[in-house]
Amino acid sequence: MTAAGNPRTLSDSVRGRIDDLLAPVDADLATCFPGDDPSGQPAHTVYVSAADADPGTPREWGERAITLAGETFGVLGELAGEQVIGIVLDRLRTNPIEDLRIDLEDGYGWRPDDVEDAHARAAGRTLRDWSADAPHAPRSFGVRAKGLGAVERPRGLRTLELVLDAAGGVPDGFVFTVPKLRDVRQVDAVNVLCEEFERVHGLAEGALRYELQIEIPQAVLGPDGTATLARAIHRGRPRLSGLHYGTYDYSAACGVVSAQQSLAHPVADHAKAVMQAAAAQTGVWVSDGSTQVLPTGTPDNIAAAVRRHHSLVVRSLERGIYQGWDMHPGHLVTRWLAVVGFFRGAMPGAAARLQAYFERSGGDVADEPATAMSLSLVIGRGIAAGAFTYDEVAAIAPLVTESALESLRAGGGALAD
Repeated sequence: MTAAGNPRTLSDSVRGRIDDLLAPVDADLATCFPGDDPSGQPAHTVYVSAADADPGTPREWGERAITLAGETFGVLGELAGEQVIGIVLDRLRTNPIEDLRIDLEDGYGWRPDDVEDAHARAAGRTLRDWSADAPHAPRSFGVRAKGLGAVERPRGLRTLELVLDAAGGVPDGFVFTVPKLRDVRQVDAVNVLCEEFERVHGLAEGALRYELQIEIPQAVLGPDGTATLARAIHRGRPRLSGLHYGTYDYSAACGVVSAQQSLAHPVADHAKAVMQAAAAQTGVWVSDGSTQVLPTGTPDNIAAAVRRHHSLVVRSLERGIYQGWDMHPGHLVTRWLAVVGFFRGAMPGAAARLQAYFERSGGDVADEPATAMSLSLVIGRGIAAGAFTYDEVAAIAPLVTESALESLRAGGGALAD
């Protein structure tokens, strides 16, 4: 018989055995799932063919986006209020593109070696200019070379060599995209490539970043029935920074006819759900893909494309995918309109619930630490997107400050006593 409140069911030896059994599990989980880090994730990635890219591309895209915004102002007014539109126009004037890839793969095609060599060198010089804080330069940038399949591998490796040589090394903010992942052993090969580039260019081990493009069904479901990309994530970290969905290659490989290929098709949703589950808590970002519907042609065609792209971006945001591809200057308008509108609309409710959480008052909803973390991401991502300021948050929720949110995230959503 033991005193109430002082049970003696488990002996110290049993507790010790349990700790010994789970110590390696604790270590593995801490290593494999360090937690998500949304700081720095761009809202989009712009793809521009190497035949068209130059140091002035971000500024030119911003100018073209502003022109299209003026031509479609009536449609934009259907999608957002004047305040959101004003924020977007300011963004397009100053920092229209957050992340950009100079494309030497599908968006570039196969060209004579001497032509691709010249474009690869030009791409490297452009990246070097952007790393020197050129006006309107994207915060992060890089290239997509041809992939690791037997046919395209020699050309892809040479292109990467030439890009980095012309850039004078690895510029700050550089990331490269590896297309058409099919087998986890291809990730091992990318790591070998990165090790050599890091050695040659004097970088710390693990400093070079790359992302995997998920555009082949075998990347989602391997021949052994497991999720290839889940194993790829853990083989690729810490260099692997993101998984990017490839809309059209993936849909085509699944047998979807061209007229039905879309970011909103069920096969796309399945692939992206697997990507999200595999990447959760690993620190690896997930990006949606692109749409080929461009705001060009007749006024009616342009208006339809504007509405469609906006709806697709909002759809991704609602499903927890906070990055996507943009393929045309007009996409910048609807990308930022959707992103700013989404987070600006979500901020008041998130801020009020966080205020109640910090006050431990409960409010109308009893939030738990995991929910508080999610609410803090609304504020953090919205601030990063320029959707609102901390002053606007403080007007609703005085306790929701930058330092308070940092402490909340550091504690996994738990409040200090």
